[in-house]
Amino acid sequence: MSADVAAFVRDTLDHSPKDLSLFELALTHSSVGKKSYERLEFLGDRVLGLVIARTLYERHPDEPEGYLSRRQNALVAREVCAHVGRDLDLPKMIRLGKQAREDSANLSDNVVGDVVEALIGALLVDSGVDAAERFVLRAWAPYLDSQGRAPEHPKSALQELAAARGRKPPEYEQLSRVGPHHAPRFTVRVSVNGLGEATAEGANKQEAETAAAEALLNQLK
Repeated sequence: MSADVAAFVRDTLDHSPKDLSLFELALTHSSVGKKSYERLEFLGDRVLGLVIARTLYERHPDEPEGYLSRRQNALVAREVCAHVGRDLDLPKMIRLGKQAREDSANLSDNVVGDVVEALIGALLVDSGVDAAERFVLRAWAPYLDSQGRAPEHPKSALQELAAARGRKPPEYEQLSRVGPHHAPRFTVRVSVNGLGEATAEGANKQEAETAAAEALLNQLK
């Protein structure tokens, strides 16, 4: 495992690690044992948000805070983190326990995205903020470059539409949560009194609410 991880860090992350065990930990799911990537993920999540926020601030000097927030929310979303992980061919490197491996947890957006953030945390601890920032800017470059106008979040757009039509704000209801802990599926229903309702699924409650809002918006357009 160590030789594979060393090659991955060197060739894929373009980094010479001082402490290889940090990167081994970043690739280890909690199903393996007590020590996992979760603390490094906590750290990497904060670094990712800061690097993307600063980059957007510099790239879009005339945009107000609200537009920058929309851009950032889209770029640090779990789906984008998972896409980055797959760009790195990360699923094959993730260490899993037997049941999680049988459940293909390494293909889950939640797990792949979490490991990407954990690797950012490992880079920070191993070599400082510059190393972590270099990785984020390189890995997120295609997603930063392809972002045109600031995206409007579906939940915000649905709330604005409801207000424009004289209705109360949308109401969200979680209908179910199924699946294993590492790969849950949430079902949420959103309704706007007098306009309609829609149901959607997601890997977490927020993702399901966003998908439901988008589905209802499409119905109402």
